[in-house]
Amino acid sequence: MTDSITPEKPVHLADADELDAFVAENDLALVDFYTKGCSLCQAIEPVVGNVARATDAAVALCNPRDDPQLIDRFEVRSVPTLLLFEDGELVGEMAEGFRGTEAVVEFVESRGRAD
Repeated sequence: MTDSITPEKPVHLADADELDAFVAENDLALVDFYTKGCSLCQAIEPVVGNVARATDAAVALCNPRDDPQLIDRFEVRSVPTLLLFEDGELVGEMAEGFRGTEAVVEFVESRGRAD
């Protein structure tokens, strides 16, 4: 049994401070950078919800337009962009547009490493 409980659905993060706290609180964290009105972002939202239930990763959604420093800090060039953090360090990025649940679960379980 672990000390922390991983939420089974994504949480919404408002800014860099909340993102930093979320990453610090969770050993494994997947953050979905999205924007409102993006059809691919809307399509991937249920996928990250599935990932939250299927893996031990904590999952969050963050709109970088709400805190523009995040765009430069993580070099976000397109949305959706999925960032994977392990022990507070960025270990993987998935920014190829829409990916299904199986692909994202594999990305998380491989800790962001391509095989």
